[in-house]
Amino acid sequence: MSSGADQPRHAWAVAGPTLEELGLRAGERVRWRRRAAGHWTEGSVTGRERDGSIAVRDRQGRSRSFVIERLEIRAVGPRGASGWEPLLDRVLRTEQLHLFG
Repeated sequence: MSSGADQPRHAWAVAGPTLEELGLRAGERVRWRRRAAGHWTEGSVTGRERDGSIAVRDRQGRSRSFVIERLEIRAVGPRGASGWEPLLDRVLRTEQLHLFG
């Protein structure tokens, strides 16, 4: 019988993997759209929210949070050019790396 003191569960604990486990770092550039045909807005990653979403700060300093599927991350392509890739693609690729570690 456990006393519950072994590993306390806090209501503020982040649901799901950490930023590092998602292949992200605080300060990385991301972008998103309000609507499917809208313009892109850029910001930087600040952390994870309690519900598991990604916390972002836009260029005006406003805090926002997005599910992984709504964000694109700055990336370097196979020929060295920088561009954008869906964050979900990076997350899925990062999860597969654990199989070979």
